Amino acid sequence: MYSVIFLIVIAVIFILSGLKVVNQYERGVVLTLGKYTGLREPGLQIIVPIFQRMIRVDVRTNTIDIPKQEVITSDNVTVNVDAVVYFKVLHAEKAILEVSNFIYASSQFAQAALRDVTGNIELDSLLGKRDEVSAQIKDIVDAQAEKWGIDIESVKIQNIELPQDMKRAMAKQAEAERERRAVIITAEGEKAAAQAVSDAARILTSTPGGINIRTLQTLEKISVEQSQTTLFVLPADLIDNVGRILQK
Repeated sequence: MYSVIFLIVIAVIFILSGLKVVNQYERGVVLTLGKYTGLREPGLQIIVPIFQRMIRVDVRTNTIDIPKQEVITSDNVTVNVDAVVYFKVLHAEKAILEVSNFIYASSQFAQAALRDVTGNIELDSLLGKRDEVSAQIKDIVDAQAEKWGIDIESVKIQNIELPQDMKRAMAKQAEAERERRAVIITAEGEKAAAQAVSDAARILTSTPGGINIRTLQTLEKISVEQSQTTLFVLPADLIDNVGRILQK
């Protein structure tokens, strides 16, 4: 009697141990006696304990952080560059059977590609063309990861750390550029002002009595303060006109 109960309990445990749940975002790679025998979809799945093993693979979009890599650019500037890789498993069986650890392998290959690409371009291109550099790294990594059933969706360069002396040099260059633009703007303003004065002087000169009227307006403005003593020189034609008026 007890032996029958014992056998029933063992059978129940054996059956229950063969019940596996595959989540919606997973795929199950089944190995029977060490040999690949199929891929299980999401839901409740049954495998044969002892003889079969199921490895779950996450097929959602995942990220790999590429740590800082010290790189010497083609113009001999040492920089530290890090990036992030977005990838997705398309073929779970390849990700398990073709490489021992597809996440680690993808990370190492991405690091190597990052060093190779950034080491073959100049600093200005690295700073100004991040998207193009990221696209080159993605193409290189994707070509290899495709063999492992992985799709590299994108690669993004995050930080480019420059040496302190290079930062100071770039700051001085930016300051000099700002000063140059300020000088140009000031010169253009002075040029416009001089042109306006020239135009006004030309109009006053061509208008009979224009200079005299302008002189009188100026005298009126500077004579507001009674305590202020002002010395001025009258134009000769104004003096002649006043003299002729008095003679009459």
